[in-house]
Amino acid sequence: MHSEHVVSRSAEPKGSREIRSGNTAPPLDDVSLAIIEQLQEDGRRPYAAIGKAVGLSEAAVRQRVQKLLDQGVMQIVAVTDPLTVGFRRQAMVGINVEGDTETVADALSDMPEVEYVVMTAGSFDLLAEIVCEDDDHLLDVINKRIRALSGVRSTESFVYLKLKKQTYMWGTR
Repeated sequence: MHSEHVVSRSAEPKGSREIRSGNTAPPLDDVSLAIIEQLQEDGRRPYAAIGKAVGLSEAAVRQRVQKLLDQGVMQIVAVTDPLTVGFRRQAMVGINVEGDTETVADALSDMPEVEYVVMTAGSFDLLAEIVCEDDDHLLDVINKRIRALSGVRSTESFVYLKLKKQTYMWGTR
């Protein structure tokens, strides 16, 4: 699936960080890509160990990591299993929009239950992943908040029964 616009809220609970494909940041060199891959394997890996693996000093790795964070190229976060922290219901919601899709995407991005929003081509204009405490919470989010947004024409919900795979190990190119 190619997305034009992705918004992630799980990495920064106090606000959202917008990630756009077609980023205008300069291309990453091989060393920065290697640092990212090291951190994808273990986000707690010490900078000294990363430096040894990529041929830089600990201080140089620290500076590069901070630059990658500042540029929005990556985030270092603790990824939880929602079930173990009190969120028993997850769903993907397909949304069809009349008018400006970006306005609806922005409104969805402001909802704390919405983990990410993707603008798509195909059957839906937007896909939103929602994490809720229970079915009543999910119903409230979809029925009273998402469907109430100006421009939302229709929604289709895909409730998760079981999560078989979730990984962030796609590496770099």
